[in-house]
Formats: sequence, structure tokens, C-alpha cells
Amino acid sequence: MNRLIIILFIFLAKLSFAQKEIDWSVLADVEFTDLYIEEVDEYFLYPHFGPSVRELAGKEVMIRGFVLAIDPTQNYYILSKGPFSSCFFCGVGGPETIVELEMKSSKEVFIMDEVATIKGTLKLNTDDIYQCNYILQDAVVYLRE
Repeated sequence: MNRLIIILFIFLAKLSFAQKEIDWSVLADVEFTDLYIEEVDEYFLYPHFGPSVRELAGKEVMIRGFVLAIDPTQNYYILSKGPFSSCFFCGVGGPETIVELEMKSSKEVFIMDEVATIKGTLKLNTDDIYQCNYILQDAVVYLRE
């Protein structure tokens, strides 16, 4: 009986710390309003994250997308819902269709539009206009396709 309780406890503990696989529809739980930033004399889309997204803040998640090699020499990559030719930067979709990757290892190298599932801790960004609204910190490759 004691063994059963210990095994059950270990199983439940592992479940509580396991990453959650999400898809792009989850990140769509956000609305934007225009916010003027005096520092750069421009309007930016200010995010108002919905409850399902806020619930994931600070948690480890996995998401599959197209890796955009923005500046590989600086280890700067974005994960996108669509390939580069139809990503947010090209006018298709919104800021909720991209996730900035802060890779755990600077040795990771991707090619443009490589499909991968990335695992990391989800950070919601409302303050830094020089970063994406969604950031995966300590990101690692879970699966390359």
C-alpha cells in the first residue's frame, strides 16, 4: 500500500511540473489597443492578455512553429505561426502570431522557416517595446521537423 501511495505521489508531482503543449489559438487570447510611446514618437499595439494566456505566464510550455532567423549571429530567433513570407512582419496576422526565443544555449542554429517545437518558460511582455509580447525564456528545441 505504501508503495502505491509513493508511486501515485511521484506521478502527481511530475504532472504538476510538466510542460504544457499549446497551440497558436491559445496565444490569440489577447486584445490590443493603440498606445503612444513618447520616447520613439510612435503608436504601438499594447497587449491586454486574456485569462487563458495569463494562466500560462511563468510556466513551461511547448509550441510548434516556423523559426525565423532574424539575426543568427546574435542568436536572435522568432517562432512564428506561419513562414517568413506570411508572418507578422510581412503584414499577415498580429503580434500574437510570433514568440521571441531566448535560447538557453547560444549554440543552437536554425535556418529560415525551419519547423520546430520549442519548449521554454512563457513570459508576457507589456513594457518593453523592443521585445515581442510573447517570449520563451530558457528555450530549448524539443523537436525539429
